[in-house]
Amino acid sequence: MEIFISVGLGILLGAFAVFLIWKLQSRLKEKSIQAEVNRIINRAKNEAAKIEREARNKVKEFETKARKNIENELQKLKSNLKAKEQQLEKRLKDIEFQEKKEQERYRNELNKLEQKEMKIQQMEARLQEQKAQLDKEIEEVRIQLARVSNMSEEEARRLLMDSLVEDAKKMVASKIDQIQKEAEKEAELKAQKIIASAMARFATEFTSERTVTVMTLESEELKGKIIGREGRNIRTLEALCGVDLIVDDTPEAVVISGFDPIRRELAKRSIEKLLEDGRVHPARIEEVVEKQRVELQKSIKDEGEKAVEELAIGSVHPEIARLIGSMKYRHTQTQNLLNHSMEVAYLAGVLAGDFGVDVRLARRAGLLHDIGKCVDHTFEGSHAVVGADFIKKLGESEAIVHAVRAHHNDEPPSSILAHIVICANMISNSRPGARRPGMDNYVKRHAELESIANSFDGVVRSYAVQAGREIRVMVEASVVTEDLSRLLARDILKKIERELPHVNPIKVVVIRELRSVEFAR
Repeated sequence: MEIFISVGLGILLGAFAVFLIWKLQSRLKEKSIQAEVNRIINRAKNEAAKIEREARNKVKEFETKARKNIENELQKLKSNLKAKEQQLEKRLKDIEFQEKKEQERYRNELNKLEQKEMKIQQMEARLQEQKAQLDKEIEEVRIQLARVSNMSEEEARRLLMDSLVEDAKKMVASKIDQIQKEAEKEAELKAQKIIASAMARFATEFTSERTVTVMTLESEELKGKIIGREGRNIRTLEALCGVDLIVDDTPEAVVISGFDPIRRELAKRSIEKLLEDGRVHPARIEEVVEKQRVELQKSIKDEGEKAVEELAIGSVHPEIARLIGSMKYRHTQTQNLLNHSMEVAYLAGVLAGDFGVDVRLARRAGLLHDIGKCVDHTFEGSHAVVGADFIKKLGESEAIVHAVRAHHNDEPPSSILAHIVICANMISNSRPGARRPGMDNYVKRHAELESIANSFDGVVRSYAVQAGREIRVMVEASVVTEDLSRLLARDILKKIERELPHVNPIKVVVIRELRSVEFAR
């Protein structure tokens, strides 16, 4: 029993001890936990304080940096604003300067006009005085003539009128000469500057074309192949190409004759291809001619497109491009038509630039001005009219159509573009070596010029020189006075312009010489 009691007490004591230990451990854990919590809280507070300090520092740093950036931006804006203000002030000064300059020029022009008006008024007053004086003198002379002569009043009036007309002619001739010299001096300087600039900026070569093409053969045996058995090959070539083949005694040469240069070129290419291949018979000839015709048309079109591209005038209708390419095989008075048209286009562009006109439009009109020479011969009219109607149907502008139609005065030129094309065409035609007119035309032109000059009273003899660009007129000194010689030159020039078609300017020189001869005996 005691044992059980002892065991029970021991158990109780053990349990109590365990409870006490557990309680002690619980308290110790609570204290350690509280200490850890306090430590964590303190550390969190320190971290928060640190983060707060860093945040404040970053905010201050960001604020400083932002303020600095804003100040820099403001400084840049101020600098730009100042530069803009300076530019604006400079622009205003320039405008004010130009305005003052224009005002000064306007005042000068106004002063000049006022001075001219005053001079005109003075001249009118002087003329009125001279007229009154002249009327008075006429009346006195009329009275004296009627008193001292047996002439009637009508005869005296006629005699006096003739005398006054002669004096008036002299005065008018002198005044016309003065005005003409002033106008010619100013116009000539400006024209020389523009034309010299245009010609100096452009130069080109030209080729001489004929109505025949001479083909060189490697040997005489090839002539037999061209002729064929009983002439069948040459007849086939002539029929397909539309030319005449002349095979004569000329060594190693065949002459292709025809007025159409494109047909001559087709025949030349076909013969070269046939001789290169070696097979020459009618069937082969038909095949080669057809193939060469296609290649030639393609080459012509490519040539036209190349010219358009070189001039930088934009796109053109395919049919116009084909006709431009065909100019390569045509000529006008021994001048290659394509080279001439390109030359006129460049010159028109240069002149247009000097006059402030659209350069591309001027080049386009210059290139197309002679396109009527390539249009089919079934069209009626001059090449200028035919070409203008043709390009109008294909959509060219009215300005270009008018310039093409008016470049030979088939239509009176009414635009500066038309005058530019006329001028460029004349420059291209009249430059040295461009054209070689025939001897018959040369002699006929001289005879016509001399005939016109000899038709005037007082002309002794006339001579056409400088290839018909100048005519020198000898007059009688007793019939044609010095002042009347100027009027005579103008009358001859007007008659030439009215009756004789010409391309180049013609200079009329009136030579008046007075000789007094005496002999000592």
